[in-house]
Amino acid sequence: MMLLSDDCGFVCCSYRTNYFILIVSVLILGFLRRPLAIVAALLTALNIAFLNDSFAGTFSEKVTRTVRQFSPHLAAKMRPPLTPVIRGRPSSKRAIYICGRPRWVFVLIFSSASFFLWFVSAGLLTVLWALAIGLLATILHASFRTPNLKARLNTFREEFRAVWRNYSEL
Repeated sequence: MMLLSDDCGFVCCSYRTNYFILIVSVLILGFLRRPLAIVAALLTALNIAFLNDSFAGTFSEKVTRTVRQFSPHLAAKMRPPLTPVIRGRPSSKRAIYICGRPRWVFVLIFSSASFFLWFVSAGLLTVLWALAIGLLATILHASFRTPNLKARLNTFREEFRAVWRNYSEL
């Protein structure tokens, strides 16, 4: 199921989120007969999501809060290291940490695990086809969508009313 955008009258997230959900759902549909490949698709999706700064920060914070309920000592170890502040300003390029480790460590671990699962499930060729179909559907949707559908409909309605008024005056 794909979420629709505000242009269509439904409340949802951005188009990027819709495209991400579309590609992941096509991957999952492509592997319904291979449960290990579905796990690989989910790991790949999580790996891609870790590349987003806001997702990585939110994920790290939620995991740390959950761990804090069970083991405060372990949660303290999961905090990111303190960043130095030079002249009252934090550094402009700060590294993203997930559970106290640099983000690249998590991306490397999850990409290795997902590649291993793709290889074991013999789904490398199928994943390429599923990715091609998902990307094609995303590109087609992006090329056919109208950015300001609501504004265009309002303009059309106003133009129709103006023409209708001119005809009623005759």
